[in-house]
Amino acid sequence: MRCRNPSFRTRSSKVSGRFSSSLRTVRKRIARHKPEIGIILGSGLGLSEASLADAISIPYTDIEGFPVKRKGHDGSLLVGSLGNRGLAILQRRFHLYEGYDVTDLAYPVKLLHGLGIHVLIVTNAAGGIKKSLSPGDFMAITDHINLTGEDPLIGFEGGRSTMSPFVDMTFTYDPDLIRLARSVGRKTGIRVADGVLAAVKGPSYETPAEIRMLKGLGADAVCMSTVHEVIMARYLGMKVLGLSLITNYAAGILQERLTHQSILEAAGKNRERFERLITGIVNEIPV
Repeated sequence: MRCRNPSFRTRSSKVSGRFSSSLRTVRKRIARHKPEIGIILGSGLGLSEASLADAISIPYTDIEGFPVKRKGHDGSLLVGSLGNRGLAILQRRFHLYEGYDVTDLAYPVKLLHGLGIHVLIVTNAAGGIKKSLSPGDFMAITDHINLTGEDPLIGFEGGRSTMSPFVDMTFTYDPDLIRLARSVGRKTGIRVADGVLAAVKGPSYETPAEIRMLKGLGADAVCMSTVHEVIMARYLGMKVLGLSLITNYAAGILQERLTHQSILEAAGKNRERFERLITGIVNEIPV
């Protein structure tokens, strides 16, 4: 006899209803916009509302059903046009270390997909492990190592029986988009390297011994985000470009201490370069 779990079906039904509410809320607010490309911004990185035409900003707290669990959450969904492309930008992501669960982390990606978006750019601030990566460099993510112990597809019911959670991750980060990012980097004079990203849960920074371990596993940079969003995007059939801004050398590379504030400051110093790079990429993406 096949074992069924009624509580799981009920939970899945509730999630589905919550998602429908979120999608309905956003569609109502952005009726005249049809975003083609989604962007998730990492710590300290941003695209200003002034850089977009016909911009609409929707606080996460205004989106019915959106998984905001902390009072004072300053995240928002920014929708508008950049050049000849319609964008939907998530101006703050959720993290495991904030107490969110992995389905919360992937929820915004489902929302972007529901809006009709099939190209996703994920960005983050990362610590450089590979010696050739210096603070201020951008790294196009070629692959990742998920060391968080979490996967958003565990127990996930996508609503269509043909969608299997056993997603092929061989070409997780789209090779054509990686080449495009390198090309735009050359045109704009911004260094875009390649590398493998390791993701850990945080919030404590890695120890020097852990960084040596990550290096041995083949990681070139490390962060506390991104991979769960990417897994969901690939499940939904979205093309993904991942960009890491190297804000610091990882622990033990140099004999100096790490602080969250210094990493945010490093990201802020590179905000203009980031915006120039993203603008160039967005305007050349074939959608």
